Amino acid sequence: MMTTHSFSQSLSLSQFSLQHKRLLLPITLLALVGAETTREITVTTLSDAFWAVSTYVAFTLVIYHYLSNIMGKTNRITALYNKSRTNQVVFSSLLGALPGCGGAIVVTTQYISGKVGFGSVVAVLTATMGDAAFLLIAAQPKVGFGVMALGVVVGAISGIVVNALHKDDFLRPETQDKQQDQKSENSEQNTSCLQVKAINLQGVFWKWVLIPATVIALLGSFQVDINQLFHLPQHSIEWIGAILAIGSMMLWSLTKEISDYQSTVSEDNKCVSSHPMQKAAQDTNFISAWVIVAFLIFELTTYFSGINLQTVFLGYGMWMPLIGLAIGLLPGCGPQILVTSLYLSGAMPMSAQLSNAISNDGDALFPAIALAPKAAMVATFYSAVPAFVVGYGYYFLFEM
Repeated sequence: MMTTHSFSQSLSLSQFSLQHKRLLLPITLLALVGAETTREITVTTLSDAFWAVSTYVAFTLVIYHYLSNIMGKTNRITALYNKSRTNQVVFSSLLGALPGCGGAIVVTTQYISGKVGFGSVVAVLTATMGDAAFLLIAAQPKVGFGVMALGVVVGAISGIVVNALHKDDFLRPETQDKQQDQKSENSEQNTSCLQVKAINLQGVFWKWVLIPATVIALLGSFQVDINQLFHLPQHSIEWIGAILAIGSMMLWSLTKEISDYQSTVSEDNKCVSSHPMQKAAQDTNFISAWVIVAFLIFELTTYFSGINLQTVFLGYGMWMPLIGLAIGLLPGCGPQILVTSLYLSGAMPMSAQLSNAISNDGDALFPAIALAPKAAMVATFYSAVPAFVVGYGYYFLFEM
């Protein structure tokens, strides 16, 4: 028979447990907009994040996912991919350089199942930039594609060097074949009805918003006064952008429950059969959440303290590439999006962005840590070496 104490304890655990922790972000945004002191700077920041970042990221992601669907139907390069260890390393670098974490996760799981060697893992982890690549390409296309190309070259060289040092089965676990598939199936089964509805609404949101938002974003990029062009009251487009940003964050907050570090910093799981617009919407809102956090931290810190973070970070000088590298060692795409956001805002130098881009492994490190922890640790260390060389090479050549 349940005692009064045990009943009250059970009630408190089940009824008052903190759920939907992601809601803290949109609630905080609403509070900042509601407070007169922070209203103007928050609305301006949210508007800039939505029109200048989220919209371009969504547009880029839609194209990317449509192309992925088309290219995924052909397998003509598979034979060439498996022809030699060197070919595997080169193709792994190309897969890693693709925006997002999909290519890196594929190579990592292929290594665990015995299909590729350890050099390919190092190559793909070195080349990948994760979801931060979408942000960089959308904001600064030339820089974004340049960093991707650099990742391919550095990743291929690193993989070839590792192949010369180690055999293909270096640190590969002997068992564990299908655990990752079982984990993904379990995570899909545990998705609640509310989360499914929120995920679907994300796709509907961007389906209707994408085209008009892209038009407005393009006009803004050409310094056109949108309010004057459409005869709107002053600051109307800024408020519309802020409202859309908060709305997208509200949907994002309901799509996944935060339970640990991985669920906090990794992108949402996507169904393979989902429409490209749906996948683009999920990735866009994940990236946007981290961008908004970075932008607000930067702007609010500057506003309240009077400290120019750009001057502070640049004051660290030769430590910045090492800081970018250290953040890159953290698993997940979230911290890396923060670094790229700070680079785009002028707070991080290019040397730090490069060292972070090469050292970061994105979400691909999570399956590696779960199924082959020793290999994951060594591969991460190996990817840090070229990150150090490239970051400081750029610093001494162009920033000193």
